Amino acid sequence: MSRIGKKPVAIPEGVTATVDGRTVTAKGPKGELQIVLDAEVTVEKTEDGIKISPRGNTKVARSKWGLSRTLVANIMVGVTEGYTKSLEINGVGYRAAMQGNNVKLLLGFSHDVVYEVPEGVTVVCPKPTEITVSGIDKQKVGQVAAEIRSYRSPEPYKGKGVKYADEVIFRKEGKKK
Repeated sequence: MSRIGKKPVAIPEGVTATVDGRTVTAKGPKGELQIVLDAEVTVEKTEDGIKISPRGNTKVARSKWGLSRTLVANIMVGVTEGYTKSLEINGVGYRAAMQGNNVKLLLGFSHDVVYEVPEGVTVVCPKPTEITVSGIDKQKVGQVAAEIRSYRSPEPYKGKGVKYADEVIFRKEGKKK
């Protein structure tokens, strides 16, 4: 039995949620999100919130039960609060700046890296060494942050590169004479 899947997803105040077959739609102050759940789970709206249960007692249905509940909970948080990921840039001469809808990254290459921000995600550079990615879709926010980080992921000797703000880089000792 999934401990997470058993709990109904509470519908926050100011959010209207509708269930149409396998499709769950949530509309809140930040925007509207929709998710189509797997055929192995059933979804229904009750007075407690949105309840998800496995369609059968198969291993596949039970494994998708908790995941489906978490995906529905994520869209509820997204339309009310939204999601934010912070990135830090470490290194001499490494910096970022916004150019319209693009992020211009100077990461020690012979050329500037220009990253085009997808629709539905907002990127802000409050300082030249900080990048803040925000939006209502948790998957998109994480994907954009991961793509920006992938241009120059942090290296273990000096810690140079783009890292998440809460990420800890394990440092290695250099060569000794």
